[in-house]
Amino acid sequence: MGFGSYDESEQKEQTADDDEDVEAVNVHENDHQGEMSFESDVSTDELVDQLGAMKDDEDDE
Repeated sequence: MGFGSYDESEQKEQTADDDEDVEAVNVHENDHQGEMSFESDVSTDELVDQLGAMKDDEDDE
């Protein structure tokens, strides 16, 4: 009992011809070194409260 015939030569050494034309991706192309800072009149507690409110809004959806 079989599931159909196949050519065993098709199963050997399968290669994709498209791989030769693929360009490499440079994942570090947009890496930046430096420092970031900002000033705000809002306290840390107020920011944490705002974050909690945003998370509650997501949970309600």
